[in-house]
Amino acid sequence: MHTSALADHPVEELLDHHEDGTTISVCLPARNEAATVGLVVARIVDELTVRHPLVDEVIVVDDGSTDATVAVARAAGAVVVSASDVLPEFGPATGKGEAMWKALAASSGDVVVWCDADIRDFDPRFVTGLLGPLLGDSSVGFVKACYRRDLDGRPGEGGRVTELVARPLLRLLFPHLVGFAQPLAGECAGRRSVLEQLPFAPGYGVDLALLVDVAAHLGVEAMAQVDLGHRSHRNRPLHELAPQAEAVLAVALARAASEPSSVLSGWRPPLVEVAAYRTQG
Repeated sequence: MHTSALADHPVEELLDHHEDGTTISVCLPARNEAATVGLVVARIVDELTVRHPLVDEVIVVDDGSTDATVAVARAAGAVVVSASDVLPEFGPATGKGEAMWKALAASSGDVVVWCDADIRDFDPRFVTGLLGPLLGDSSVGFVKACYRRDLDGRPGEGGRVTELVARPLLRLLFPHLVGFAQPLAGECAGRRSVLEQLPFAPGYGVDLALLVDVAAHLGVEAMAQVDLGHRSHRNRPLHELAPQAEAVLAVALARAASEPSSVLSGWRPPLVEVAAYRTQG
C-alpha cells in the first residue's frame, strides 16, 4: 500500500500529469445537504476547474432530497442528476451505495473522485490529495482517504462506527487491509477501468465493500492511502448509526464467506455487465 500526505500533491504538479489527456470527474452523492453542498461544489469549481483546469466535471447525484440541495448545488456550478434518472431499469432504490454506483455511470472521467457533500471545512486539497497517487503513479488503481474527526467538539473522537465496527472487522477478517485507517471514508478515488469492473454494495456498506473488492481485484500494492488532515462534518446521533453498523457488518461477513454479489440483496452489478452503460459512450 502506498501512503502519502496531503501536502505532497500541489495542484501545479498534478496539472503536469494531467496533460496526458486523462479526464477527471468529481462526484458527490447527496441527500438533503443544502447547508453544505454549495460550499463543497463552489470550492472545487472555483479552484480546480476555473483557476486550475484540472477537474473536467463536478457531478452531484441527488438521492431524493426534499430540501434545496438540487438548487444550491446547481447554482454553485455542479451538474446535478437525479439518482432515479440514471439506469432507471434497475428501479428506484436509494442509499449511498446506489448513489455512488449511479455517479460512476453518469460521469465520464477516466479517473473518478468521490467526496461527501456534508463536509463543513472542505478544502480543494481533499481532491488533489486523492488525485496525487493516481496521476503520479500508473501502478496505483485506487486511493482511500484518512483523516481526523471531532465528535461534538472533542478532538479525535469521531468515527464511532469506524472504530467500533469497521476497524475490528478488518483486523479479524481482512488483516491485509488494517493499514487503512478510515475504511468507511467517503473520500476515495479510482480509475474507471477498475471501478466499472466491481459490484457496488447497497447503503453504507459500499465503502468497506469497495476496499475489500479492490484489494481482491488489484492487490493491496496497487492501492494508496492519503492523509487529508482534519475533516469536520455532521455528527449523527447514536440511533442513526445502528443501520450503518449493520450494513458494514453484513458486507464484511458476506465477503469473508466469499458470497458473490449476485446472491446478495440490493447489490449492483459491475457496470461493464450493464448493457445501457456499455452502449452510452
